[in-house]
Amino acid sequence: MQALSLSVLAGIVALPTMGCDLCAVYSVSEASGAAGRGFYAGLAEQYTRFGTLQEDGHKIANDGEYINSSVAQVFAGYTFSDRLSLQLNLPIIYRSFGSSDAHGSENGVGDLSLVANYRVYQKMGEAFTFTWTALGGVKFPTGDSARLGGDDFSAGIGGHDLALGSGSFDGVVGTGIFARWTKLFLTANTQYSIRSEGDFGHQYANDLTWSGGPGYFLALGHTYTLALQAVVSGEYKGKDTFYGVADPDSAETIVYLGPQVNFTWGGSLSAQAGVDVPVSIFGTGVQVVPDYRIHMAVTFRF
Repeated sequence: MQALSLSVLAGIVALPTMGCDLCAVYSVSEASGAAGRGFYAGLAEQYTRFGTLQEDGHKIANDGEYINSSVAQVFAGYTFSDRLSLQLNLPIIYRSFGSSDAHGSENGVGDLSLVANYRVYQKMGEAFTFTWTALGGVKFPTGDSARLGGDDFSAGIGGHDLALGSGSFDGVVGTGIFARWTKLFLTANTQYSIRSEGDFGHQYANDLTWSGGPGYFLALGHTYTLALQAVVSGEYKGKDTFYGVADPDSAETIVYLGPQVNFTWGGSLSAQAGVDVPVSIFGTGVQVVPDYRIHMAVTFRF
């Protein structure tokens, strides 16, 4: 097998950590520094269909309640060295929702985030590659939080499901690894959101999101790569609070499974697309939960 150039590897490991709509920040931390100094930018889109109603983790009859959620994260960053980069993310959100007798929509920008990516360790060879990265940053209250101060839309759809922002300054930390042996590879990423109290006395619970899984390079060359990956992902979130009182309809633990395709071209372009299907969902109280989600992203380096 041909040895891989640094620029090709930079794209290979540009994998996301992207979970719930308001929690996760799309990050290209695995790629930080691998292609040298300079600017990069891109777009990450996640569409989620919520159409199943649960009560304490058990499916119940649904009288037409749904949420269609689209979150597009526009991001740009700068790589300062072979280890450190800084990235700015701006979510653009559109949600349509409804029940048997009412419908509505929300759209606008979400909470802006600024994240530093640091490559802790990397070992590269012809047959073996290993990269370990870490990230940390802050989310700013730029999204509209008005829905947090209103009444719930329906039994399974609350204001915290529809708000575009939290009204709070929140911390974000995470880490990820990429390992390759010949044409086989493995990724693992996790991200933790540390929440503070926002508008209307509402505080989203701290949230843990994670993703990863094995993959295989269908094509692997000096200038381009094409890979297929089986991704297991999930999120864990406790109960939100209103002025310190727990919201019974807000905790959730979800595990997804699905395929993902990764593509790179030199050191200038990386892209991916995938589908996630929930294989395990547990939520407290009455909640409308996801049926599936579709995600894709493209990153350009200049």
